[in-house]
Amino acid sequence: MPDYHDDLRLGHVLADAADATTMERFKALDLKVETKPDMTPVSEADKAAEELIRTSLQRARPRDAVLGEEFGSEGSGPRRWVVDPIDGTKNYVRGVPVWATLIALMERGEGGDRPVVGVVSAPALGRRWWAAEGLGAYTGRSLSSASRLAVSKVSNLSDASFAYSSLSGWEERGRLNGFLDLTRACWRTRGYGDFWPYMMVAEGSVDICAEPELSLWDMAANAVIVQEAGGRFTGLDGVPGPNSGDAAASNGLLHGVMLDYLRP
Repeated sequence: MPDYHDDLRLGHVLADAADATTMERFKALDLKVETKPDMTPVSEADKAAEELIRTSLQRARPRDAVLGEEFGSEGSGPRRWVVDPIDGTKNYVRGVPVWATLIALMERGEGGDRPVVGVVSAPALGRRWWAAEGLGAYTGRSLSSASRLAVSKVSNLSDASFAYSSLSGWEERGRLNGFLDLTRACWRTRGYGDFWPYMMVAEGSVDICAEPELSLWDMAANAVIVQEAGGRFTGLDGVPGPNSGDAAASNGLLHGVMLDYLRP
């Protein structure tokens, strides 16, 4: 099995640098915010963090490709870094601390590209999560100060905590009825949003979560962390990994029944 220790250490170095950049501008009164063509916001901090990560990768991994939310795809080859400089930009620009930098390394294999390293860093929350294929998933302040993650053992939907981002996405795609039926079947539902539900699935504090429309950079880091914590990460079509354009994550025990409610 490949050794991803060096890539994981690099992921932490990249996250440290991004944290410094994003926190410097968080809640800044003169923060510049633009609207992208898809009508979502992008701040100067999004762009600065991604540029910094790209520059660092050019020095440290010049042969690897890079895909980022703000500046697109660059390079080619079997290894590709996938970056969301600020996942939760709407929170960031309003001063809500629930946002994170997502950094993943994906490798090409027989079944297609799969995430093998993931780092999710939420500096305003004082939290970081990470994983590498075959090495497990962890949370803590650093590689040397960490605790291992494990998903929950809840096996009945009536006992499950279900996290989601919003109702509107499900309604726009004609899937609201199945979504609402799922919420009624669960013990508890909360709209935490963005990266956080996936990290809580990995921690075992939430049992299932799902979103109806996502990009690869929203999912790649989350996927490997959930999987290495013992959970499952698929599209709503049940295909493993972060390549379906939507996502469902669980402790594994509840995955099939969740998908029965949410499949197209």
